Amino acid sequence: MTHSSRGNPTRFQRIRLPIALTIAGSDSGGGAGVQADLKTFAALGVHGTCAITCVTAQNPRAVTGLQPIRAALVLGQMEAVFAELPPAAVKTGMLFSAELIRWVADYFARGARPPLIVDPVMVATNGAVLLQPGAIRVLKERLLPLATLVTPNLDEAELLVGRRLQSVADLEAAAREIYQRFGCAALVKGGHLRSGPIATDIFFDGRKMLRLNAPFVLGVSTHGTGCTYSAAVAAFLARGESLPHAVAAAKRYITRAIRQSYRAAEYTVLRHDPAGR
Repeated sequence: MTHSSRGNPTRFQRIRLPIALTIAGSDSGGGAGVQADLKTFAALGVHGTCAITCVTAQNPRAVTGLQPIRAALVLGQMEAVFAELPPAAVKTGMLFSAELIRWVADYFARGARPPLIVDPVMVATNGAVLLQPGAIRVLKERLLPLATLVTPNLDEAELLVGRRLQSVADLEAAAREIYQRFGCAALVKGGHLRSGPIATDIFFDGRKMLRLNAPFVLGVSTHGTGCTYSAAVAAFLARGESLPHAVAAAKRYITRAIRQSYRAAEYTVLRHDPAGR
């Protein structure tokens, strides 16, 4: 409430924003992880909350250090958010360990829950391993069956289905297999195929198959694109979009963020543009 020049109180109607939660690692370089997720939420008109799973010493070139957060403290962050800022959608990013995946899965296995987007962060674009080998089995067995959508890139999809993927047809088959095996919709990202001028991602939810196409943008680093893409899906779901519409809108958002990227020092950084709502 404020006061007008005549001394009469004037009421302003505050906008009520939907809320989304990211459960992910912190990127000290600001391009990926929780930092990218919160930028995406804000650009898309969603209030962002977070539970930080790991602190990394990181820049676009390399991850030089990593300290996992205790699972009990990660759970405490989640419980604090849900207690006062209940999210309408949740995404996970870097979970790192089998222990933490179990804790997160146990939490979301309790009763009703918002849509859960799992970005199965396993290996960074710069080659750093971001998921312990023993955690992959727990991710498959415990977390993916609770997910609304999983968003693997090419390498991650190969780990999930256990074979090489070399064409768009392979991506379609992998999306179907992921749905059949884990019971969640799949968005298999084909940007690493590099088989032509078009980047094709495949979405399958058990009923609808979508081919999401966009031209490759040459000379742009892909650091943080996976985080941003999955965060955009979560943001659109928090705003009330259906899953297919949220995925399609997120594809448009990440394509625009890449196309309108800018330079920070010697690196390309995605632009999180509020005008693109």
